[in-house]
Amino acid sequence: MALTAAGVTLADLLERFGPIPAARIRSDPPPGTATEDDVIALEVRGNRLFELVDGVLLEKTVGLYESILALRLAQFLQAFLAQHALGIVAGADGMLRLAPGLVRIPDVSFVSWERLPQRRIPRQPIPDLVPDLVVEVLSEGNTAREMARKLQEYFTAGVRLVWYVDPVLQHVEVYTAPEQCEVLTLDHILSGGAVLPGFTLPVQQLFAEPTA
Repeated sequence: MALTAAGVTLADLLERFGPIPAARIRSDPPPGTATEDDVIALEVRGNRLFELVDGVLLEKTVGLYESILALRLAQFLQAFLAQHALGIVAGADGMLRLAPGLVRIPDVSFVSWERLPQRRIPRQPIPDLVPDLVVEVLSEGNTAREMARKLQEYFTAGVRLVWYVDPVLQHVEVYTAPEQCEVLTLDHILSGGAVLPGFTLPVQQLFAEPTA
């Protein structure tokens, strides 16, 4: 990728996000010049999801298995919230403005009623809304540097709990701060802690293959 109109080079992007596949980086508009309007237009006209970071559009790509895991976890959360009126859960196309110029799209997110004035759900395509819990299902195109950056962004914005679901290793990394991580394997129980008090899910159940 050559020098762009905004002076952003491929080397700059690799320094920020790690060796992500070049196909995930949108070149039109040039990296460094993209806005939220571009995020919305690409979703409406092309049905493609792009996160916005420092004026750069990064495509949100999820494989079939990753999508199934995200949906399954969202269903478990939704069933819990149907019995415990704590807030709302959003799926893999819920765009969120975490800060000016920073749009992230977690695979699953939970927002407590305390963060929604009068319990009204925002109607804007990209609301100013920081979840209490975000879930990212790791995919092949993600890099360690990219996901470490996301952690910092989430907690800086005010997220209280982050779950990174690893489909390959079949474990869940539970973060209560960027440097505080507990790895839960198939033998462990995933808990909502203080964010979702009472929510528990055996990790093995999350990764279980369908039986019928």
